Amino acid sequence: MFSFGKTEEESARLIAMEENYAIISFKPNGTIIHANDNFLNVLGYKLNETVGNHHSMFCDKAYASSEEYKKFWESLANGISQINEFERFTKDGTSVWIQASYTPVKNSKGKVIRVVKFAQDITDAKKVINSANQAIDLAKTGIMKQTILESTQNEGIESLKNGINDLFNIVSTKVDGDLNKISEALEAFQNLNFEYRLNGKLGETSEGLNSLANVINDMLVENKANGLTLDQGSDLLLANVDKLNQSSNEAAASLEETAAALEEVTSTVRNNTENVTKVANNSNTVINSANQGEKLANQTTVAMDEINVQVNSINEAISVIDQIAFQTNILSLNAAVEAATAGEAGKGFAVVAQEVRNLASRSAEAAKEIKDIVENARSKADEGKKIAGNMIEGYIELNKNIEETTNLIADIEMSSSQQLKGIEQINTAVTQLDQQTQQNAVIASETKNIAEITDKIAKLIVSNANEKEFIGKNKVTVKDMGLEI
Repeated sequence: MFSFGKTEEESARLIAMEENYAIISFKPNGTIIHANDNFLNVLGYKLNETVGNHHSMFCDKAYASSEEYKKFWESLANGISQINEFERFTKDGTSVWIQASYTPVKNSKGKVIRVVKFAQDITDAKKVINSANQAIDLAKTGIMKQTILESTQNEGIESLKNGINDLFNIVSTKVDGDLNKISEALEAFQNLNFEYRLNGKLGETSEGLNSLANVINDMLVENKANGLTLDQGSDLLLANVDKLNQSSNEAAASLEETAAALEEVTSTVRNNTENVTKVANNSNTVINSANQGEKLANQTTVAMDEINVQVNSINEAISVIDQIAFQTNILSLNAAVEAATAGEAGKGFAVVAQEVRNLASRSAEAAKEIKDIVENARSKADEGKKIAGNMIEGYIELNKNIEETTNLIADIEMSSSQQLKGIEQINTAVTQLDQQTQQNAVIASETKNIAEITDKIAKLIVSNANEKEFIGKNKVTVKDMGLEI
């Protein structure tokens, strides 16, 4: 086919091409000049069935009559090569694909004198590629469980096909061969429906999605149960916080009143303590006065005894006077008798005797009166002594009572001081407790706010859980946490 004037190397190169390529030559208008055996074998023709005929005998009739096909040969006639994959048809109408280079051959003047086509049959490779494209298109719809059965001698394409088959196999074992199931599951999950499960012979991914759905489902069940429990707990907390808040406010008010009352009591006890101290001081004065009174009573008793001594002396003197008066009276009587006996001479002496007797009588009477007065004085002195003795006993008893009273007052003073100290400590403690209670009231109010927020969060958790569909949704109950409402 290429026997004109070539060197040995060029001839060898052409022979090699003749052996490995399907080669056919045409006139610039597409009329077949010659075809080698490789070409004829691919398309099922004999040489005499092709030479003189037009290239269009290998093409689809619609394509052969198209403007594209016309331009194809015009380009070749103008010296423009056409290299591509082309579909051609065998004698029996079977479609074959070739990888071909339509190369214009020019003379020395640059005019195209023929077109030589070098081609290789790539039908098997094309079938594999088409099958791969179809498989990929099917895979785009989510179907991964498929195998490309076509094969080719082209090692690169065959290796690519095997790689795609391996990929389909790996993916199908991961996702059960149908990605649509995965998409449906993911769409259901996206729509918060976690009741959806993949069924059938599941791949690893499907099993993983089911496991994920189970985990999320369990989490939602737990979440709702926690929400319900938290809601119940927050309701209880709110109720208790309301009570605590009310109690704290009432306690704060009561303690405030108690603090005021205690302050008043403290003031009263302080005044009482001061008064008791004054009484204690006064009792000391009374003791001193009683001691002084007892001393004076003792002195009075002594004085009364001395008076009695003097009275006794007076009585003794009066007795002497009374005796003298008696004797004087006797003597005056004797004198009067003697004067009477003397007669006229004794009249003067009788008068004197009478006067002496009168004086003696008056002295006796006076002594008697003095004796009566002295006896009365003695009686009064004895009475005074008795009274003084009673006074001494009274003062002794008074001192004893005053001492007991003083001791009691001292005890009361000590108790009052201790009581004052205790009440002041209680007052301080109540004041601190009042402050703490006020703080507790504030904390209770803040706790109530937190409890209300917690209650809202709990209800929000339950609401969010109820927005999702999951297995056992309507059977979720409150956890038994030992709460009593």
